[in-house]
Amino acid sequence: MRVLLVEDDEDLSGRIAAVLRSENFVVDIARNGEDALHAGLTELFDVAILDLGLPKIDGVSVLKEWRDGSRNLPVLVLTARDGWPDKVASFKAGADDFLAKPFKVEELVLRLRALVRRAAGHAAARLTCGALVFDAQLGTFELDGLPLKLTALEWRVLSCLMLRKEKIVDRRELTERVYDGDAEVDSNSIEVIIARLRKKLGGDRIETVRGRGYMLTSAS
Repeated sequence: MRVLLVEDDEDLSGRIAAVLRSENFVVDIARNGEDALHAGLTELFDVAILDLGLPKIDGVSVLKEWRDGSRNLPVLVLTARDGWPDKVASFKAGADDFLAKPFKVEELVLRLRALVRRAAGHAAARLTCGALVFDAQLGTFELDGLPLKLTALEWRVLSCLMLRKEKIVDRRELTERVYDGDAEVDSNSIEVIIARLRKKLGGDRIETVRGRGYMLTSAS
């Protein structure tokens, strides 16, 4: 789950990013509206956290530009402006959720997970694929009724495949959702993670679609 965090308060954005990364999110930070607008229009994200009071371009204008540019990623507005007019303006511009400061970080995490899950077309929090179960709200996996232990990178790859189960996910998309933008990535790193997951899940659950990517399926 890759998040675009748009927040000009450096201390607050750092604290939010640290918590999100501990919950296995990949986080990119923009500290002004101009950078946020460009990132949202040109890069791949699962969800955005957007402050309204930004330097250069305000948050509502950024959101309007994203929607005018056909960027449909879920957007949670996170702001100290909690008045009714600001909420109305945010939702009219295309916001999917609104959270006022101060806030509980735990609530922010739950809201983000719900937004990503619904954007992928899943209403229920618990997703199943054969004997594999993913609680998208709690972020936990079970296999055959037992907890599945995963590294952070394995969790990111498997959650991406699970949210798109029975659909092909291309390798580039997996790479962008698994690694931070400034991370050095080996050319075969995704293949290595997929191989480790196959050992834990059983080799028939993740299919390689040659020239296209990977697909999580119900084991035969």
